[in-house]
Amino acid sequence: MFTALMSVWTAGPMLSIALTLGAFIAAQWLFTRLKRPLWMPPVMIAALMLAAVIALTGLGFDRYEQGARWLTILLGPATVALGVPLYQQVHHIRALWLPILVTLPVAASLAAAYALGIAWLMGATPEVLASLAPKSVTAPIAMGITEELGGSVSLTLGGLLITGVLASLFVDWCSKWLKITDDRIIGFALGLNGHAIGTARAFEISHTAGAFASLGMGLTGVFTALFLPLAFLLF
Repeated sequence: MFTALMSVWTAGPMLSIALTLGAFIAAQWLFTRLKRPLWMPPVMIAALMLAAVIALTGLGFDRYEQGARWLTILLGPATVALGVPLYQQVHHIRALWLPILVTLPVAASLAAAYALGIAWLMGATPEVLASLAPKSVTAPIAMGITEELGGSVSLTLGGLLITGVLASLFVDWCSKWLKITDDRIIGFALGLNGHAIGTARAFEISHTAGAFASLGMGLTGVFTALFLPLAFLLF
């Protein structure tokens, strides 16, 4: 009976789902015990734990991914749900429409351009370039852009993780160095450059920073989804 139950458990998606949720819960606990370091957010801890478990147990990435597809289905509703923070911050958009209008296209374009430029100079293939282009966009939208451009979703997700962590670190350092204390500016920069990881960091600063990070993340996702595929094909 026990053997039969284990066979069903390992053959279906439950094992991958349990491993994912367990890793995230353990990562949240460890993140708190480590006094919430900026350089090691819970999502990175969970990713490292999962990678270690998959490698040591011989589960295999393909098998894990097949079971975890049930979780990735939720990315569709998550993408649509980005409209909620945009609607909630519509009064900020109206009040600060000019700074946002000037900042967003430049910053979002540079976020893709410098990654593509560095990768191209290092001899990256078109697939790698397509995978790195949406690295500053929140995961649900970035995955769709990558698939449209013909890149690797796995490589994109790795780039998203690194980008989110580094953006959180550098925005924190630069705001202190430049003596920027306005939570609206800090939050918007975190959301624009660091997507969901940066937004999580912004909510740790203040509710205002978190609100503007949500705004920056949502607007960057919309702008990049509209213009990046066209720009990538042209250049």
